[in-house]
Amino acid sequence: MRQIFPVTADGGPIGPIGPVGPVGPGGPGLAEIARLYAYPGLAERPGRPWVRANMVASADGAATAQGRSGGLSGEADRELFSVLRSLADVIVAGAGTARAEKYRPVTAKEAWAGLREGRPPTPPIAVVTGSLDLDPDGPLLTEAPPHARTIVLTTAAAPADRRAAAARHADVVVAGHGLLSPEAIIGALAERGHQRILIEGGPHLLGQIAAAGLLDELCLSLSPLLAGGRAGRILATGPAGGGDIAESQAGLSLAHVLEDSGFLLCRYVRREAS
Repeated sequence: MRQIFPVTADGGPIGPIGPVGPVGPGGPGLAEIARLYAYPGLAERPGRPWVRANMVASADGAATAQGRSGGLSGEADRELFSVLRSLADVIVAGAGTARAEKYRPVTAKEAWAGLREGRPPTPPIAVVTGSLDLDPDGPLLTEAPPHARTIVLTTAAAPADRRAAAARHADVVVAGHGLLSPEAIIGALAERGHQRILIEGGPHLLGQIAAAGLLDELCLSLSPLLAGGRAGRILATGPAGGGDIAESQAGLSLAHVLEDSGFLLCRYVRREAS
């Protein structure tokens, strides 16, 4: 893995990250990757968390291959995936993404202990679902550790029996009475003390967050693959998504680009946020 933008003085490769999990401090590249993706100081933003999204797309712009984003991934993308999860306070996904990608709670073997100092060993998963169409006895809810119980964000309109079933194993948070708004989602997580929020999809949830002006940063991995077909994009707006994105909120600044085996790992920061 090497940094190709901005050009560094030495121009050399970033060292290996090393084995993931609590078995050691990681390789020499872990500290450099963690520095490049460190969350900004939040003291000047009291009460407002930093919202980061991590997505992958093919070279022709597809968000999935064979129906899953994992079909576009590679070793470098997977390493960054675990670093970003380790840096986050909470990981957010829509219920559709959680089902399609077969989400489970983050385990200690999947997080770098050195990036969790002063925090629980793993971050919780927060699932966004208005209808509460989740398996209440599935591993995402039942296998979460006590320090990182899965959070289910829903509304008062969700069926009461489903809320009760989910609450047996997860923390059910009712955020509003009708549709789940982006402001309610981010606000509910901030109230629970989560200031470093990582969104992993899907495109409709990300579109809603971006259209509301709440997305501060986009980490986009470009895969050297052609997907073709009718796969959607990483962000959906319009009737099924979050509506149009205001021109004042659409601009992004390129913070850096890393390259590894043809993958381009791009970090963008919204100009207004930066």
